[in-house]
Amino acid sequence: MRDNEKATEIEVITSGDPAYPARLKEIKDYPRQLYFRGGIGMLKKRCVAVVGSRTTTTYGRNTARAIAARLASRGVTVISGMAAGIDACAHEGALNAGGETAAVLGCGPDICYPKQNRPLMSRLETQGLLLSEYEPGTPPEYWRFPQRNRIISGLSEVTVVVQARGRSGALITAELAAEQGREVFAVPGNIDSQYNLGTNKLIQEGAAPLIRVDDILDALGLNGRDEKAMLTELTPLEQQVWQVIRDRGEMGLEEICMVLDDRPQRISPVLSVMEIKGFLHSASGKFFLANR
Repeated sequence: MRDNEKATEIEVITSGDPAYPARLKEIKDYPRQLYFRGGIGMLKKRCVAVVGSRTTTTYGRNTARAIAARLASRGVTVISGMAAGIDACAHEGALNAGGETAAVLGCGPDICYPKQNRPLMSRLETQGLLLSEYEPGTPPEYWRFPQRNRIISGLSEVTVVVQARGRSGALITAELAAEQGREVFAVPGNIDSQYNLGTNKLIQEGAAPLIRVDDILDALGLNGRDEKAMLTELTPLEQQVWQVIRDRGEMGLEEICMVLDDRPQRISPVLSVMEIKGFLHSASGKFFLANR
């Protein structure tokens, strides 16, 4: 099979196969064979894991999609676990951006878990990649998911934890990534929310705080930006915010709302998403255009 060929039938590769991902063989307990459906060749590209909790917030879901879309638009393969919540949003963000994404499963490659992800699994079969060390028909057992997390981190140069509670499986992935010598980023969150307890603790323990998506691209050496292409990533409202700050320089939230004649409750989340995307950065209550 050609590296870039798409397929829906289940295939298998062993660690001696040229198509087997070389990065995965760098970890001590790599699987000796992998079952897959889809384009195995995408694992030869730069890969970043985007993971998080199954139970999450609108902020977490939007952030996961934005991160994955930005990475995918720069040719990075997004790796995740097809779980509900952050994982599913990461896959969706990459696919919606026309990029590539791979799901590492904790069951056979023919089993959809959770069941509500059937539409996503169908997209991954034809537009992405489904990957598992378990043979077809293997049911999802709780112990298989921590085991598969070593593959998610092992395939990836960088692991990003978007949102995680104190006992989230995403924290296992981050720990494994650190043990494998891979870089770990965590998205900071408000301290009064249980949904951010795990990610904030990761930062406390030494993970790099993700201030903007381009922090990941910087770590990968992919930080060149084309402004025309970049602006196509913005929604109409985000473009208005960009133009206002570009024309007037540093501005606070109230100033931006006054110029746009809009409410802080509507503009504040837009600024947060634009900062995560790497278009803005903030300091001392002011927003600035990010360096391009």
